[in-house]
Amino acid sequence: MNESATGPNQAGESQAISAKLLLVDDEDNILRSLKRVLRKEPYELVTAGSGDEALTLMEDQRFDLVISDARMPGMDGPTLLANIRKRFPWCIRILLTGYADINSTVSAINEGQIYRYISKPWDDDELRLILRQALAFQQSERRRLALEKLTRKQNRELKELNATLEEKVRDRTAELKETADMLDLAYQELRQSYVTTTEVFSSLIDKRLPANRQPNAKVIALVKAFADYHKLDEELSRNLTMAAALYNLGKLSWPDELFTAPSDLLSKDQRLEYMKYPMAGEQLLMALEPLRDTAKIIRHHQEKWNGYGVPDRLEGKDIPLGSRILRLAVDFIELQYGLILERRVPRDNAIKLIKRYRDRLYDPEVADQFLEMVIEVAPDIEHEDPDVLVLDTLRLKPGMVLARNLYAASGMLLLNEGKVLTSILIDKLAAFEKGEPDGHRYTLYVHRPEEDTETTP
Repeated sequence: MNESATGPNQAGESQAISAKLLLVDDEDNILRSLKRVLRKEPYELVTAGSGDEALTLMEDQRFDLVISDARMPGMDGPTLLANIRKRFPWCIRILLTGYADINSTVSAINEGQIYRYISKPWDDDELRLILRQALAFQQSERRRLALEKLTRKQNRELKELNATLEEKVRDRTAELKETADMLDLAYQELRQSYVTTTEVFSSLIDKRLPANRQPNAKVIALVKAFADYHKLDEELSRNLTMAAALYNLGKLSWPDELFTAPSDLLSKDQRLEYMKYPMAGEQLLMALEPLRDTAKIIRHHQEKWNGYGVPDRLEGKDIPLGSRILRLAVDFIELQYGLILERRVPRDNAIKLIKRYRDRLYDPEVADQFLEMVIEVAPDIEHEDPDVLVLDTLRLKPGMVLARNLYAASGMLLLNEGKVLTSILIDKLAAFEKGEPDGHRYTLYVHRPEEDTETTP
């Protein structure tokens, strides 16, 4: 079964071919579905019904990307992709698999060093997006390799120049600097493509959870806000962002009831399985060299400052800094989503819990920095209404109208929803706030004034 098709554009005319793809599956209906999804994309599509047929086609034709099913008679998907990696390393490899095929997926990652795996049933838009990003990654890698080859060639030519040819040396040095700048730009594009890819992949992880309990995007936003607020170095910020996107990766093989249960209510056997997920996530990423540091952050993000965490019972500053930051972000978001305790914990109570455990679960210094950032800039995860502003007392203005009740740290109601703020009320709130214990600060939800088009929460 060797079928080739070129996707037409919406007007019915053929587009310029941007890539050649090989689709491998022993089921005709899967191949037809893939061709249907990609019919409008600028790809030349070739199909094969087995691993042996796919390898025969690749001997005669050059393919940019291969999508293979995991389970096929004879040669399975991971074996096929491992063979392609050895014989045709330039070809992007993607595995099509089901949730139950975790062993095949791990094998494909470790042996075939696949770019991505896609779970069946797939989302058509996500599949098209993944393929576009994979081919963009491939183009970036090809440019990088070409620039490296050019740099090596120019270095050889530079060594052959006579020391007396100073003018030529200066000219060549200028050319090399321009090439090095281009190479740096290519590396930056490649690093950014990894960050973007991990964030897209995190949306697939979220598919295992209900729509109102998907923490990854919020955890990513929170660590980015922390990195910006405290001006972390670029490499740590990048690795921390990717770790935030993939910290749940080790949970993909879990049954649904374990995936959605609050960690505080797990049975003994479930807790043993739960404690393995940081290591499982690390193992899935270790084959990818650019994600080694990210994998280390994920492995240790459930360690505790007092040394009673998992998996290695690290204590204090033996825990990597990125892992200490990620633990705070994960706990802050998952407490509010009801993924740690049986009930959802309001934002202000989540802040109090972090304060209470700042020298047992968390690095006290980093916890203080985290809470400073949360109070100053981090939004309430439950706040989704664009017509409501989230403000502290310093940004209140007379005439604003409360959208929610305001409570003191003691739980006493201070102001009712619908209350119109006056200068006197704002001054009183500021005075009350100064008298609150532990430096508690008020968070007020107010309706956005009609004329206010620039203020942001």
